[in-house]
Amino acid sequence: MSNPFALLANHCVDATRVALEYRDVAADQLISGPARVGTAELGSLHGCSIGVWEMSPSVTTDVEVDEFFVVLAGSATVSFADGSPALQLQAGSVGHLAAGTATTWTVSETLRKIYIA
Repeated sequence: MSNPFALLANHCVDATRVALEYRDVAADQLISGPARVGTAELGSLHGCSIGVWEMSPSVTTDVEVDEFFVVLAGSATVSFADGSPALQLQAGSVGHLAAGTATTWTVSETLRKIYIA
């Protein structure tokens, strides 16, 4: 397989320890930081990408894709530009973000999640 993080059938990984590839958040998305994002795609299922995502403490903006997620570690608040109630995220939080939603992520403790998008 070409993806070093790919999860093989009938196997499992500890998603809290999966090595991630990191990059800086784009300047036009950064409110306060610096902010680094790490990702590792683990595979796909029925056209959905499944992976691990992590962000360092910071405040950033984003426009979401359709995604379900489970928070593994850390804490953050996700605010919505449309005025919807903010999400308070912590280990164990399960959420769904709708495609096209404008968000502001305030990460107070490095946030790591599993995503299905």
